[in-house]
Amino acid sequence: MDRGKRPGKYVGATNHKIYMDLKDIIREHALQYLPAKSLFRFQSVCRDWKLQISSPFFAHNQSHSFRSILGLFGQTPGEPPSFLSFDAKSCGVPDPLLMFIPEPVEILSSSNGLLCCKSCSVEKVYYICNPVTQQWKKLPKSNAHHGSDPAIVLVFEPSLLNFDADFKLICAFPSNDFDDAIEFEIYSSRDGSWKTSGEICFASKTLVPTSGIHVKNVVYWNLKQGGVLAFDLIKDRSQLIQGYYGAKGTLGNVNGKLCSVSWCGRELYLHALANVHSNTMQMTSHVKMWEQKHVVLESRFLGGDVADAKVIFAGGDMLVIQCRSSIYLHNLKTQETKALSILIKNHSRCLPYVNGIVNI
Repeated sequence: MDRGKRPGKYVGATNHKIYMDLKDIIREHALQYLPAKSLFRFQSVCRDWKLQISSPFFAHNQSHSFRSILGLFGQTPGEPPSFLSFDAKSCGVPDPLLMFIPEPVEILSSSNGLLCCKSCSVEKVYYICNPVTQQWKKLPKSNAHHGSDPAIVLVFEPSLLNFDADFKLICAFPSNDFDDAIEFEIYSSRDGSWKTSGEICFASKTLVPTSGIHVKNVVYWNLKQGGVLAFDLIKDRSQLIQGYYGAKGTLGNVNGKLCSVSWCGRELYLHALANVHSNTMQMTSHVKMWEQKHVVLESRFLGGDVADAKVIFAGGDMLVIQCRSSIYLHNLKTQETKALSILIKNHSRCLPYVNGIVNI
């Protein structure tokens, strides 16, 4: 009889051991997938969790593991920035006005927890900052004149193999040496300096400065005359791409592909870039440059007329749509649309934000 009871005691002891180790499993394998505001709250759970979350190696892992867009930085011309959280309990920043930067700034670009800002002073210098940790870095003055509204894109792609938070700034600007030409200047945090590319795009085109986006080592901008300008960071080459609906389409990164989201009538369409070389193929070829992926939304789901609606972000499985002062989230997988209980000024510029704790 005693022997018959021993297996039950052994199993019970084993289950007890597994249960006691659950806190370690969460600490080592789950915390890094949470946004910054939640992590700071969880520091009070126990001493081990506080030490884990406070370590530089954890910040490095979290910047690689957590990529969800949970908020927007918005800014109206002439006013300080503000932060709009999709979930105020889990995502937030301690200083949404960015007062920790030593001078007033204008937000230009966002990438995986980092912001690129331009000073509002006459000097027009660039800052890179993390609004969660309130760390900032003033960049050296660029070699070229980027203009009052620079077409600049911040590229920060965290890697587990690279402990340093290396980033790049890419700016397309009108050439000072050639009429109707566009040049490119790149800042590398690894080199700590600006470099003007040897590539020059000779085309009578004007960029939409706020449209820039990065997808797999290529930066894209909408053109006011229609189409898209691409600059390959690896090949150091530019290319003009026929686009959908010209400058009206919002560029985004959906499943690792460049996409253009545009209103057509009272419906919103998403087209993904399928083949940039389709215009060089035979006329009988059925290969298309752009493929329609979804008829994602009808304007009746929004609270206003389609003329008042614009897509301010397209990425992953999510679209963020502004209709007058209201914000809507649309899930591309479930096709569900929901209104958020946040308001924004109609003329504000909005940038997607990842709540990360990366150190710069």
